[in-house]
Amino acid sequence: MTEFPLINAVLFAVLGLAVFAAAASMILRLLPFDFRKAIIDDHNVAAGLVVAALLLGIAWIVAATMH
Repeated sequence: MTEFPLINAVLFAVLGLAVFAAAASMILRLLPFDFRKAIIDDHNVAAGLVVAALLLGIAWIVAATMH
């Protein structure tokens, strides 16, 4: 932590985005279902909602942890 609030905010934002990206990519790779193919090629709305809920849940966990 520094004594400058703007630098602290930028550091926490970068750290939060890095943790979010790592967690999201890890979870999407571990699942046995190809969400990219289902959403883009098959136009599966339900798969898109599942991915959106998954990413939103990860974002809430990261935000709560960093708060």
